Amino acid sequence: MPQVPGLWERALRAAAPGASTPRARPPGPRAARRRDRRVYTRSHPVLFALLAATRRGPVVRLGRTVLVHGTDAYRQALTRLPLDRTAAGTTGGAARELSGGGALFDQEGSGHRGSRRDLAEELGTAGTERLRPVWQEILARRLAPLADGHEVETAALAREMAGATVCALLGTAAEPDAVARAAADAASAAVRDHLPGPRRPGTSLAAARATARLEELLRDRAGGVAGGAGTGAPDGTGAPDGTGAALRAVVAVAAVATTAAALPRAVAWCADAGLWEQAADPAARETLVDELLRVTAPSPVLPRRAAAPGSLDGRPVRGGDRLVLVARHAVGAHRDAPGCPAPVPAAVARLVFGAGPHTCPGARLARTQLADLLAALAPYRPVVVRARPDRRAALPAWRTLTVRPGPTPVVPRRMHRNEEGSSHRNGEYGGHGEHRGSDRSDRSDRNGEAP
Repeated sequence: MPQVPGLWERALRAAAPGASTPRARPPGPRAARRRDRRVYTRSHPVLFALLAATRRGPVVRLGRTVLVHGTDAYRQALTRLPLDRTAAGTTGGAARELSGGGALFDQEGSGHRGSRRDLAEELGTAGTERLRPVWQEILARRLAPLADGHEVETAALAREMAGATVCALLGTAAEPDAVARAAADAASAAVRDHLPGPRRPGTSLAAARATARLEELLRDRAGGVAGGAGTGAPDGTGAPDGTGAALRAVVAVAAVATTAAALPRAVAWCADAGLWEQAADPAARETLVDELLRVTAPSPVLPRRAAAPGSLDGRPVRGGDRLVLVARHAVGAHRDAPGCPAPVPAAVARLVFGAGPHTCPGARLARTQLADLLAALAPYRPVVVRARPDRRAALPAWRTLTVRPGPTPVVPRRMHRNEEGSSHRNGEYGGHGEHRGSDRSDRSDRNGEAP
């Protein structure tokens, strides 16, 4: 038998008394970033390779397409540059096609303003608190196995949270899982039909069929927690432009896609980067939530089109130019790891939700859902045992992300609503621990960074 030189010598040294045993590398931002990069490279590899290759400049022109990476340029594009919100190849264009006209994301006309105002009210502080028991019940039920040392699948948990929240918001009696699946299918088909890069034949038809299925599910009204988010009766009466069912579909698509993308990725970051101490600390949790949403950037790219000439970061923009606003790069998600001791300014972190009149009305709800999830998980200090990217998802996401309790879980204690931190229907899941933070020297890690 052929022998490998030194093989037995190394084995004998390893077995000798007092020999050191190789240990696994401790978790940290580099490990978290390596894992998170997979959701980009497996879902939209061509697009994100292009974005990574051009990110050195704040504004880069490729023919009639302008890639916007810089923070100031990104903010200018959303607040100062006139945008055609209904053009083909943009988020508004996709929403208009899904809704048959007068979409929620259409920036023109009184119909848009009325729909957006109504939805913003339903998703404000009071509306979010009305919806909160919906996902708190799911958290209590889905995470209970952790107390017995069992595994929990967080991607399925996030999808159920998204579907149930949407059903309560829109007042539909449909099955939450069915709504979540239909919304995810519609989002996947619509995004792949409008994002830059190669696309499969028939994506427009697939988007139309998926949306029709979702609209049919949402027609079954039940009164709901929030009373329907201002989208009118099932037949569309009272809704802007008579498109009630279609507008509800747009809301469902946006909510399900972003929730399913953001929550499991945030959990993976906490597990891989060792952030559970911050998640368990009510004083640090709000900042950590902003940082995690910044670094995950659930909607990493916003396709837009310039409606008139202007400039971004001193570079000229012509009317009709296609804009690719890279939210991920604008907030430094590819460069700065999350952490509470020295977070980026909140004004920068929250750019992942847009800016000015283009701010996402669901930002508060998203932050509250993530805060409650982190508070519920923190006592168990979960570690990731399995992760598989979702190649079909509209946004970079995990298809499965399974966790189990870590080696030193903290027994949850019950809290009253007048105590600090987020509270659940049956008490606080969070625990208190030393707030150690994270090493900000790792924030500039450029080795293996995601695009």
